[in-house]
Amino acid sequence: MATQSDHIAQVADRLLQIEIELRQMGAWESDPPPDEALQSAKPFAVDTLEFTQWLQFVFVWRMKVLIENQQPLPEVSGMAPMAEEHFRGRAESGRGLIRELAEMDRLLSGRS
Repeated sequence: MATQSDHIAQVADRLLQIEIELRQMGAWESDPPPDEALQSAKPFAVDTLEFTQWLQFVFVWRMKVLIENQQPLPEVSGMAPMAEEHFRGRAESGRGLIRELAEMDRLLSGRS
C-alpha cells in the first residue's frame, strides 16, 4: 500500500506532467489573467478563463500551494471529461493532456 508521502509525490509528478503537456501545446502562459477573471464562481471558471488557463492559474497553482503547505489534497477530481469537452472539435487534440488529467483524477479520487 502506498504511503501518504508516496501519494503526494505521485500527485506532484503528475502536476509536472500537466505543465509539460501545456507547454508542449503552447498553452502555458507567462502572464496571469486579470484578478477578476480568477474570481469566477463557475466550475473551471468557464465564464472567464480558457480551460488551459484554469489548469495553469487555478488548479496547478492551488495544488502546488497545498503540497508545499502539507495541506490535505482534494479527494475528488473530474478534469479529464472537462478537457475532452474543451478539445472536442478543435485542431489541437489535447490527447496527452487528457491522459495526464485522467491519471490525476485517478490519483486524487483514490482509484487504482
